This record gives sequence, C-alpha cells and structure tokens, in this order.
Amino acid sequence: MLEVALLEVRGLARSFYGVQAVRGVDLDVEAGRITGLIGPNGAGKTTVFNCVSGVVPPDAGGIRFDGRDIAGWRPDRVTQAGLARTFQIARGFPQLTVLENLMLYGRDQRGEGVMAAMFARSLVARQEDELRERALAVAHRLSLMPVIDNLAAELSGGQKKLLEIGRALMARPKLILLDEPVAGVNPSLAKEIEGRLRGLVAEGLSILLIEHHMDTIAQLCDQVIVLAQGTNLAAGTFTQIANDARVQEAYMGHRRWSA
Repeated sequence: MLEVALLEVRGLARSFYGVQAVRGVDLDVEAGRITGLIGPNGAGKTTVFNCVSGVVPPDAGGIRFDGRDIAGWRPDRVTQAGLARTFQIARGFPQLTVLENLMLYGRDQRGEGVMAAMFARSLVARQEDELRERALAVAHRLSLMPVIDNLAAELSGGQKKLLEIGRALMARPKLILLDEPVAGVNPSLAKEIEGRLRGLVAEGLSILLIEHHMDTIAQLCDQVIVLAQGTNLAAGTFTQIANDARVQEAYMGHRRWSA
C-alpha cells in the first residue's frame, strides 16, 4: 500500500499584481523525511511556503495537510493543525530573552484571558510552568541552554537560526517549513544545525526545506523538488536532480554539481 503524503500540494497558483509567481505547482512531503525545495531566485519557493503556511491564500490549487484541506486557512489555524514555519531572516523579539521568545511561541497559552485570570489562576500558573518546562526542553535539544537568559539581540547569526527553529518547535508541529536554515552561518555551525535537524527527524518530525547551499541539500534531503519560473522542473534524489540536464541549465547554467 502506498503511504499517503503528510503534505500534498496540487496545481498551486498565485499571482501578485498580474505577475504569476507560481503556476500549477505540485509537491508531496512524506512523513518522517526531509524534502528539499530548490530553484533559482524567483522560482516561486517562498510563494509556495507562504501559501502553504497561510501567509497568503492561493489563487487556485489544493493544499492537504495530514488529511485536511488547509488552502486559505489563517496562519494561526495552520500552526494549530501541526504545520509550523521559519523565515530566512529570523523573526522574534530582540529585547526578550531566548526563554521568553520560546515561551511566547508556545501553543495554547491561556493566561491572557480575563475570565481565565478571574476563575482559573492556579490552572494558568500550572500551564505557565508547563510551558516553561517545554521551552527549556526545546532549548536543550537545540543547544541553546548556555544562552537561555540572553537577549535575542545578543545572539550570533547561527544561534538566531536555532532560536527560529526552536520557536517553530514550540508549536509541537508534525511538519516544519524551514527557509534557508544555514544561510549566513559559518560552516561549523551549519554542520551543527544539520545534525540537529537529522535528530528532529529521527524523533518523528518531518521537514520541507528551502536552501541554496547544495552541500546541505545533498547531506540532508531524502527527496528534492526543483522549481523554475514558478512551476515544477524536476524531482528525485539529490543525485538524480544533480545529473538532470534541465536542472543544470535552469538552476546552475552549464556548471556541473558533484553528486
């Protein structure tokens, strides 16, 4: 029996001001795997992420996640369904600590409601304690404990990338969309981030990854999907797409990759 993909995108289309950013994009992400989404600048990768995560609605096409049609859902509803994302430029609150940033992104916080404050203070306090413990566990998984009390503004570029991943993990996702997790990171920390991502997948997480560093794609990805000019160009293992003449022409000119 064929396994149903955790994320299925069919015929995705989106235009901005009359310019078609993506048209007819199809992709599958299988559970427990790392899938790469690559292509030259302007290929439509970020638009796909934005449509899937609810940042912008698609003009056409279907998006099914974990058996449910999520096309057009708000970002918060998508996250609650178990699909989280990161951004290429780390978002967050620079004047909050690492711990505070993680706790802020914990799902199902209920301490803000007036009724909760009036009638369930002990419950809210217990939930805050549980949220703190979860944030500390995420920080431990990502080697952020040494900087747990540091302001986010004080972190290195690589640490900010790890914090971005940590904030996504606080939603307890089944799938994370990662937007260039090693961009601008020194090689040693890039390897550490790659190792952390492998560990997360070993624990049952699934990942859809945009990345321009082909070494990272080659090391991490079970399947690679290539976009060009807003539509599908090729798909397969890294070795297969690295040796695909269409990919060589569209993505890297005539330069050969090592696969």
